[in-house]
Formats: sequence, C-alpha cells, structure tokens
Amino acid sequence: MITTLIYIVLPLLLLSLAGSLFFLLIDKGDTGRKRTVYLLGLRVFFAAVLIALVTIGLYTGELGNSVPWDDS
Repeated sequence: MITTLIYIVLPLLLLSLAGSLFFLLIDKGDTGRKRTVYLLGLRVFFAAVLIALVTIGLYTGELGNSVPWDDS
C-alpha cells in the first residue's frame, strides 16, 4: 500500500517541477503571474508527503532493507 502511494507521489512531484520550469520560461519575469511559485509550493508539499510516506513505511516495516548481503 505504501509503495503504491510512493509510486503515485513521485511522478506528481516530478510533474510539478517540470510544470514550474515550463511556466518560468513562458512567463519570462512577469511579476503578476504566480504560477511558478504555486507549482514550486506544490512540489514542496509532495516532497513532504513523500518523506512522510517513507518514514511511515520504515516505521511499520512495510519498507525495509532487503539486500542479499545482509544476513540478519
């Protein structure tokens, strides 16, 4: 469940970053438009949600270390 949410949030984070770059290039310094700021704020929100999901997943044990050289 947590991994599915992480797979959903990660592309949303990247899309908001790409959208803010697009609006930054389109607006070209127009101070009346705040689309870039809003999308970067949305990106910060998605990053916080991603950190929270990873923390919850590690705390509950749904996410973990599964490397083959770890014998414990």
